Amino acid sequence: MSLSRIAAAAAAAALLIGGLTAPTVAEAATADLVADPGFETGALSPWTCAGPGSVTKTAPHFGSYALTDAATSSDVSKCSQVVSVKPGSSYTLSGYVTGAYTILGDTGTGTTDGSIWASGSGWSNVTTSFSTGASTTSVTIYVSGWYGEGSYGADDISLTGPAGSSTPPASSATVPGAPTSVHSTATTSSSATIVWTAPSNTGTTSTGAAAPLSGYTIYRGGTKVGTATGTSYTDSGIAASTAYSYTVSASNATGASPQSSAASVTTTAAASGGTGGGTGTGTGGGTGAAAQLPEHLLTGYWQDFTNGAESLPLSAVPTSYNLVAVAFATSTSTPGAVTFSIDSGLSTALGGYTAAQFTSDIATLHSRGQKVILSVGGQDGTISVSDSASAAAFASSVESLMSTYGFDGVDIDLENGINPTYMGQALHAIAAAKPGAIITMAPQTIDVLSSTSDYLALALNIEDVLTIMNTQYYNSGSMNGCDGGVYSEGTVDFVTSLACTALQAGLKASQVGIGVPASTSAAGSGYVAPSVVNSSLTCLASGTGCGTFVPTAKYPTIRGAMDWSINWDASNGYAFADAVQAQLAKLP
Repeated sequence: MSLSRIAAAAAAAALLIGGLTAPTVAEAATADLVADPGFETGALSPWTCAGPGSVTKTAPHFGSYALTDAATSSDVSKCSQVVSVKPGSSYTLSGYVTGAYTILGDTGTGTTDGSIWASGSGWSNVTTSFSTGASTTSVTIYVSGWYGEGSYGADDISLTGPAGSSTPPASSATVPGAPTSVHSTATTSSSATIVWTAPSNTGTTSTGAAAPLSGYTIYRGGTKVGTATGTSYTDSGIAASTAYSYTVSASNATGASPQSSAASVTTTAAASGGTGGGTGTGTGGGTGAAAQLPEHLLTGYWQDFTNGAESLPLSAVPTSYNLVAVAFATSTSTPGAVTFSIDSGLSTALGGYTAAQFTSDIATLHSRGQKVILSVGGQDGTISVSDSASAAAFASSVESLMSTYGFDGVDIDLENGINPTYMGQALHAIAAAKPGAIITMAPQTIDVLSSTSDYLALALNIEDVLTIMNTQYYNSGSMNGCDGGVYSEGTVDFVTSLACTALQAGLKASQVGIGVPASTSAAGSGYVAPSVVNSSLTCLASGTGCGTFVPTAKYPTIRGAMDWSINWDASNGYAFADAVQAQLAKLP
């Protein structure tokens, strides 16, 4: 629950977009080493675009044509060209760019790659320099947008410096054909399952061989709503008795296909007095602790340590908290393995709180209908699951702790990076060994800005067993929402526009929750009053109470809220739990 990863990410971003600060001494240079620098052939080649890049006649910087492309919330939409260069030489890269956030850069230099960016509706000239390594004979120059910032343009790209001795081969890689036969196989009042046929033309690699498909992107009304690796997708949290139009695009390593022909789908009517067909019973196949959680729930962290918040035994947690995450499990000497024991400081503060009393208190909460899970990590957590062995150790140790103490599942709150592949492997193993286990995550905001961010990638990887992801909408500063806008923490817009990113990436509304501090003392920044949390919930669920950002869809099965922590809430007379739980009861 700290700012450490935010600061590190900001520093990395500054390095990414800042370019090199001191150009080296220029050598004798050709006029321009870039092929078709102004896109005047009217075609993309020899440029290659990972997204739906194209050449346009609309308002070029100079001449008749310019490049145009559009970044999405999950892809910067890079267009690039390989250029032959001389080893140990100096080069200057420049060009004209336009758009909310456009980057010009170079990779493969053999030294320090550079980049530079500009922002604005008019054309801006940007320049960066680099030197090639002792064995570098080609570099890749590129132009791209930035996540969620939308359309950008580029024109008159120039690379000056000594020409290389050979011309890089032109790539023959192609994108796939469009998927076909898109249609719906099932609808409810709040969801539609879309299926399609994979394109017979999967595209080609640079050698001309058939390229494998990497996945699909699903669009509702032209707006991306999710991704899939197979040929089906369920779009949840949509309105009853409403017609929607769906298209699908296939992707390979080169880029995305055109979108398919549209399929029209109409959701069914909501049942009288019902909840709009929500999936509020959670995951876990209908059995186990996950299936016993309410449709809308309040999660809180119980602190197994003292830090100025009120210390309290687990049995003192009020029933307004449906799900209690015990913070935190710690690492062992075995990579990936975790352990848990009552902190001696807390035991002293409570007059001698033993492991036996703690275990008895878990049983007490169970008798009240509350569930208790073990949270792994926290601000100082150093657990690393980075291969199959550590994944197996993590799963085995969590399963053992569940059996020993009676935990109903596990929460992942690792704030120093995760490996989506192997953590996903571990969590699937826990779900298989403990059917119906509650599996939750509490990522920092920066970890879920796109579907390729580590935590959101993990969430999508374990969507079949994930109960809820409660993103920490605090200690964040300003961030891009799903519409590309920049929103400041501590507002309804910040919460709803960033929750929208997870929903559009493909998580079910019933798997998305709002994480906030319980009091002004609980976090460094981002505290919001319970009324802001309640407005955010109603905005997502029904489109009311929104700020300037209004989601394009309603998500009546939005899962609920989380706070850090129950102890800080106790210090404030449980003002947070009382207010938010009352609002959760009013949701559809």
